[in-house]
Amino acid sequence: MFEHLCILIKDTIVLKAPKKSTLLLRMIVLTFAMVCGIYICSMCMKQISTRTNVGFTNVQMHKKPCEAPNIDPREKRYVHYPNPKTFSRAECACNPVRYFAILSTQRSGSGWFETLLNSHANISSNGEIFSVKDRRSNISTIVETLDTIYNLDWLSSASKNECTAAVGLKWMLNQGLMVNHKEIVEYFNTNGVSAIFLFRRNLLRRMISILANSYDQNAKPLNGTHKSHVHSPHEAAILAKYKPTINATMLIPNLRQVEEMVAKALEDFKSTRHIILYYEDIIKNHTKLVEVQDFLKVPQVDLKSRQVKIHKGSLSRQVENWGDIKKALKGTPYESFLHADYRM
Repeated sequence: MFEHLCILIKDTIVLKAPKKSTLLLRMIVLTFAMVCGIYICSMCMKQISTRTNVGFTNVQMHKKPCEAPNIDPREKRYVHYPNPKTFSRAECACNPVRYFAILSTQRSGSGWFETLLNSHANISSNGEIFSVKDRRSNISTIVETLDTIYNLDWLSSASKNECTAAVGLKWMLNQGLMVNHKEIVEYFNTNGVSAIFLFRRNLLRRMISILANSYDQNAKPLNGTHKSHVHSPHEAAILAKYKPTINATMLIPNLRQVEEMVAKALEDFKSTRHIILYYEDIIKNHTKLVEVQDFLKVPQVDLKSRQVKIHKGSLSRQVENWGDIKKALKGTPYESFLHADYRM
């Protein structure tokens, strides 16, 4: 009996021990599973968050490129989509923009011509930017300035900002243009900049205008103010009263010098996309302005300027020593300059 009881007790002990061991093991496994589950969930959440952020970053950094309009493949290099830093082009972001530069000489009608261009709602010509010496001190400052202008970040009274279709500047040949012509030609060709040459055929008229403008800078007959251009017949009449005296001895060498400078500019920039205009031709034939708008690929409109011409009519009434000038030019290639070559 006692032996049976002992056996029963032993069996009971043997049976109870596995139950306690299994329960403990289950608890350990359950705890381990919970820890692993929490760890796995946290890792998944981090991955989802990282992927979401990456997705948003890609959307912000990679904007859909603008599609070029249906244009001649040869013209595509001249079509640009600037991304200015100073403002947003908004709905006009994908409107193509053309780059240009008016290359000219002083008193050749470039100021008047520029006001005509700026009367167009889609053209911005920012003036004589390189008249400031620091901007043309070296090719680096020139390129930096050009980049700012063509990125639409050069803000002036001529800026059309968002919906500009053609942007440029007025650049005189003696303002670092000819000195750095190789680098500038390369810049124009690389960045798709078109050149608009504007000169005067009658270099004698240009000389008279230069001398009169120089006098005005010193005398300032308009209420002590120097004005290169005027907007009223009254102001024009006051400035036209001055009649310069031209050095007849140096007249032909001076005319030849300007002529050679113009010829060199045309030769140096012949590889660029360009158009050649003359002040007298624009005055006599207004279809020239249509050609310019076609050259810049902008809608054709009637271009207007508020500027009033200062020197009109016969040259004999505009200089003091007309007899000396007439004698100096007679029988030379420049004799034609003595005669009126357009009407105003």
